Amino acid sequence: MKVTEHYDKATEPLISFEIIPPKRGTSVAPVFEAIDKLMTVHPPFIDVTYHAAEATYEELPDGTLKKKINRKRPGTIGLCAAIKHRYGVDPVPHLICEGFSREESEDALIELHYLGIDNILAIRGDSDRSAGMTYPNGTTNEYAIDLVKQVDAMNHGHYLETIANAEPTNFCIGISGYPEKHFEAPNLDYDIHWVKKKVEAGADYIATQMFFDNAPFHAFVEKVRAAGIDVPIVPGLKVLTSQRHLVSLPKSFHLNIPTELSEQLLADPDHTAEIGREWCVKQCEDLLKHDIPGIHFYVMGDPSPALDVIKKIGR
Repeated sequence: MKVTEHYDKATEPLISFEIIPPKRGTSVAPVFEAIDKLMTVHPPFIDVTYHAAEATYEELPDGTLKKKINRKRPGTIGLCAAIKHRYGVDPVPHLICEGFSREESEDALIELHYLGIDNILAIRGDSDRSAGMTYPNGTTNEYAIDLVKQVDAMNHGHYLETIANAEPTNFCIGISGYPEKHFEAPNLDYDIHWVKKKVEAGADYIATQMFFDNAPFHAFVEKVRAAGIDVPIVPGLKVLTSQRHLVSLPKSFHLNIPTELSEQLLADPDHTAEIGREWCVKQCEDLLKHDIPGIHFYVMGDPSPALDVIKKIGR
């Protein structure tokens, strides 16, 4: 079932999750153990991230540098297939532009179509972390809107090569939204301009970047609606559980940690996890007073903090 169909049929805001595949060469068992725990709250869908190849450099004995390209977390499609057929839950694989040609994206979409997977989240990916791979015999999607257009074209039976009687795909297309604006956008209005362009290109819903201050999210929704965008907007939350998050989350995701929260954490570092959970509970309680389709939790590898929050809000 499509994500938008889940939201259309829901009688109350839905709870969904995002997880990451295991690192290359490690067991998938801990991921399944995490999903087993998530099943206790009956999520309608689970997102699975995709990761671009990263470049590292090895210094050789002669002093030259050798570039090595490595995809550290393969397995998104396989994990999505397992979620669908092992748990009966709709997976939402992330597809990224960075590090993939349009031909490779088409191949991935065909595989997902054959597996009966109905949803994808189309994102550009982290250009500053990618390996800078080039494709002399192919093309790449430079921005998320280009990937949205490619998926929408396949939904209408148009592939990269002209194929007679081609079977159309039927993907529900999600995109990212940034309540505090994308870090490369000069301002929020400019950012929302491109959100609208992606919706006009075929995107069906918006899942936001994680945030710790609800005020920018509410302002974002107001601006998006004023721009004439009427697709579902799903807030994304993460439970802050470590003092390291005060530095790592803003650095990795270009977000703001409210002063009140950081001061609480610095004043009582021994209770970081409890403070983070209570903060997220308050965020959820406020969000649920508004017209939201659901709450999307970024659980990554450990679902326990998010499940604690969900229990405390009575879901």
